[in-house]
Amino acid sequence: MRKTLIVGNWKMNLNVSQASLLVHKLHERIPSHRDIEVVLAPTSLALQPLSLQIDRRKFRLAAQNAYHVDEGTFTGEISFALLQGIVHYVIVGHSERRYKFNESDKEIGLKVGAALRNNISPILCVGETNAERLAKETKQVLHDQLLVGLHQASREDIKEIVIAYEPVWAISDGSDFRHHVMPSPTDVAQAVETIRHNVREIHGKSAEEKMRVLYGGSTNPDNARAYLDVDGVDGLLVGGASLNHHQFAEIVEAAYRHNKG
Repeated sequence: MRKTLIVGNWKMNLNVSQASLLVHKLHERIPSHRDIEVVLAPTSLALQPLSLQIDRRKFRLAAQNAYHVDEGTFTGEISFALLQGIVHYVIVGHSERRYKFNESDKEIGLKVGAALRNNISPILCVGETNAERLAKETKQVLHDQLLVGLHQASREDIKEIVIAYEPVWAISDGSDFRHHVMPSPTDVAQAVETIRHNVREIHGKSAEEKMRVLYGGSTNPDNARAYLDVDGVDGLLVGGASLNHHQFAEIVEAAYRHNKG
């Protein structure tokens, strides 16, 4: 059975002391669940001090991004090699990296390869824009992103890779929740089946069965259970709600209740 994975992406929020305080509050609120893996993705500045603070029986750390070359003259970059021993996961290809920083599918594929060779599990994000959704191109977009993103991964590597389906049109910037469009569980189920179908085609059924797929896109305590109930979804990539210890703890609790049936 694949262990449920709940990932909190803090994005460009919280300085080191604020991040430490949030971890303290999460430690108080979230019990250790054997069948749930809780991952926190703070800013790069907070990773090293938090690696000394977290209770590793409860939490693991993820970086939000890294550069695909292990070392060299790349001022300002942090490589996967430098993250060894600090993080267990790295988020790769988040939509904000793709569309705000113009990261290509090829570059994202190189990052997946770099993560694997440095014994870090990549959380590969895939998903379509609203224009692509309206043009009914979702399946093609997911196929292309997965084909290139997994190009450097072997069949054996797949069990170390997490795929996060995050439709770009469903990610809120927090400015207007009233008119924010959310995908239905049926929408998510269709996308997840497309993802799993493509992995089966590339690496075989056994690899697909071992791989975990997450849903990410404005998840919160109110909708977490509905998305966790979708067949083929093994967890959630949580954005804004992960900055609130009450809400994030409620999402972990929803995962626990889901697993208990």
